Amino acid sequence: MKVTGPASAAQVASTVLLIAYPVVIYAGLTRWGPRSAALLMLALLLPALSLRVRLSIKGSLRKLGLLPLTTGALLALSAALDNSRFMLAVPAVMNALLLGSFAVTMIWGPPMIERFARLVDAELNAREVSWCRSWTLLWTAFFALNGTVAAVLALWGPLKWWTFYNGLIAYLLVGCLFATEWTWRKIRFRRFGTSWGDRLFGRLLGRRQ
Repeated sequence: MKVTGPASAAQVASTVLLIAYPVVIYAGLTRWGPRSAALLMLALLLPALSLRVRLSIKGSLRKLGLLPLTTGALLALSAALDNSRFMLAVPAVMNALLLGSFAVTMIWGPPMIERFARLVDAELNAREVSWCRSWTLLWTAFFALNGTVAAVLALWGPLKWWTFYNGLIAYLLVGCLFATEWTWRKIRFRRFGTSWGDRLFGRLLGRRQ
């Protein structure tokens, strides 16, 4: 489903807010307390989260609706109970949902990374399928480890540590994994698209024979 206009702007806004979630929560908790911080975040996110749920229901990836629904539910619990632990649990719960989504595809395939790869190129050879399976396993392990750290910090860590890890370190780790996989895949299989990065690597490495 193609999204344009206000809907597209709302998706961009929701993505930016979710990325900035740890910093916004830290600012809210240090200034106003759990209930006010949760209500503020809900007010900022609710329109975009509602749109994401509607798009997920109408689209082919219905399970994605669990992510915004869970975020909204945890924020609502924090506001109702005036307890910060529910809003601090959001990163850990998101990792748990992603862990489950990736792990399930290892049992009832194809693996998640293969599904993504086939959106770009439907024809994958046996080596590429094996690559996708290995990286699906690696991402599954990452979500398990990242979620565990996020959960420990939410339960027992200082707020500053929780914010620093979830608002910076976790994103850096995700970026490193993406960059490593992408670069290594281009070097090994030499499949290049039309993006500037693909064109650059295509010139440097040459296309596969």
